[in-house]
Amino acid sequence: MRTSKLDEVGERENWRCWLCDEPVDPEMSVNDSRGPSIDSINTAKKGKGGPERLAHRGCNTKKGAVRPVVPWSDELFVVDPAPIIGVVEQLTRKPGRVAVARCPTKDDAQQASDWLLDRLARLAPELTLSAKIEPGGGGFLLVLSR
Repeated sequence: MRTSKLDEVGERENWRCWLCDEPVDPEMSVNDSRGPSIDSINTAKKGKGGPERLAHRGCNTKKGAVRPVVPWSDELFVVDPAPIIGVVEQLTRKPGRVAVARCPTKDDAQQASDWLLDRLARLAPELTLSAKIEPGGGGFLLVLSR
């Protein structure tokens, strides 16, 4: 039996939507908004497509011709969160440090750090990232490094 491209991408992505990070049902119709689809990501390099990723049909359609947005969890207490896709693109191009959010408490910063590193491990598995929590300005700064 021949494996389809959708099955190949789905297996590689563990049947999780790269945009919303929710499970994708491989048995659902590709015409259903929660069904599987392949998203060809446009990277920062103009005119060059990025890797193919698995997305729900609705998530893929919703992003349309605009840059994809990977939201921060609503359960986190973060202030001024950086756009996750932009941070990934920046650290992919050049290693360094990027301040990604401010948090009012060290516990909030630790929760945000744990969530973000877990999310980025699935979003950009090729990157090896670390997080550091730095006190300052009456709060705590969450900094990613590559």
